[in-house]
Amino acid sequence: MAFPMKVCVVCEEEFELRPGKPGFANRCPECSEPENNSSGMGGTMTAAEKRALDEERRAAMKNLLYRKDS
Repeated sequence: MAFPMKVCVVCEEEFELRPGKPGFANRCPECSEPENNSSGMGGTMTAAEKRALDEERRAAMKNLLYRKDS
């Protein structure tokens, strides 16, 4: 039985989608290697840094949602 052919969304190369392929189903094996940090911040974050980022994010959302336009 032949495996379905897919096109990678990153490099646009064609690849066979095999069962048990690691990574994403819409990426070829070379492009779906595990990324170090999905947040794009580079490196690991401590709990305090995550809390500070969450507080900044909450404040920004609050300002956007409840801002009075005059």
